[in-house]
Amino acid sequence: MERSTDRLKVLDRDAVKYIAIFIMFWGHLFAWLTLMRGLAINNDPYLVMPLWQNLLSHASLICPPVMFFMITDGYKYTRDRKKYALRLLILACITQPFDWLVWVPVHGWWTANVIFTLLFGLLAIMAWESGLKKWQRVTLVILCSLATLLIQSDWEIFGVPLIFFLHFYRDKPKKRLAAFSIIIAIWKGLGFFWQILGGTFDFTAVFNGVMDILFVMLGYLLPAVFCNGKKGKHPVFAKWFFYVFYPLHYLIIWIIFVLTPEYANPFVMYQF
Repeated sequence: MERSTDRLKVLDRDAVKYIAIFIMFWGHLFAWLTLMRGLAINNDPYLVMPLWQNLLSHASLICPPVMFFMITDGYKYTRDRKKYALRLLILACITQPFDWLVWVPVHGWWTANVIFTLLFGLLAIMAWESGLKKWQRVTLVILCSLATLLIQSDWEIFGVPLIFFLHFYRDKPKKRLAAFSIIIAIWKGLGFFWQILGGTFDFTAVFNGVMDILFVMLGYLLPAVFCNGKKGKHPVFAKWFFYVFYPLHYLIIWIIFVLTPEYANPFVMYQF
């Protein structure tokens, strides 16, 4: 069984990340432009996009699990974890103005980008692996998760537990998958609950929820099943490319938004 599974591990870590961010960019492009135009219904862009854009926007959810996995890899393989955390902090701060470019028109200023969630996930792992007493370590992990709620970074509350359990069960793939699935079920279950309270729960909400779960789980499988754990051929270039691309993709979307004010997105003429 292990040998048959190993044959599927055909992608190195950089290839997995390239695939994830490529899909993320196109998904973000359609969803964010729809939100920024004020065309979404109840802040839900999926209700107004054609099906192919809807599916592609959902597909961007492949990226977060890949990023969560890479944080656990970063903790394991980096030579200096404190410097790694500092790099994430610097990247999060650099990214934030670009994040505001696309989110201020939708949610206002009190939002933070996902790199802050990745940072707190790393800090949670570092706290757990420290020499502190168990109750202190548990408290710090919880505080890291609550911090993402306070600053309203992407995947608030859920991102840190997902990263933490991917690390905690790193050598126990069945338990890792179970923990990941349970957290995702809670994430989407709470979303359904709020939609029911708001009177917006219907077939469309169910369809979008199922798509969310499907693509998040595909994002889990991409590194868990197909990644061989090896570095790419150009690891230094890849590392800095990812650091530059994430804030840059916000800027690209904002430029398209500014240059195409009359459309929900610049590809409206290709809707079908």
